[in-house]
Amino acid sequence: MTVDQARVRRESIRWHGVLTLNNARPIGAFEESILAVVQAVYPDATPLEVRQALDYLEARDLVDLDRQPHGRWHARLSRTGIDLAEYTVPCEPGIARPEKYW
Repeated sequence: MTVDQARVRRESIRWHGVLTLNNARPIGAFEESILAVVQAVYPDATPLEVRQALDYLEARDLVDLDRQPHGRWHARLSRTGIDLAEYTVPCEPGIARPEKYW
């Protein structure tokens, strides 16, 4: 069985976005802050990958996005996103949330 590295990367970037936004509560964060965190794991991560992850998380109702007129994106976790980050709801496929071990 082969591992789909692109899928692993996408799902991991989504999870790191959720964690970053959870730590940025209640204010949220601009996309550049999320990119900096993601680049600590994937140094070659791009702003487009972060935007794609945020767009995906918004479609799943996990984040609220403010696409500002001057081009920057600002994101905040929704109630469901907070529950996901705090392990109080199940995580559906598409996000690489580790299993709870505590």
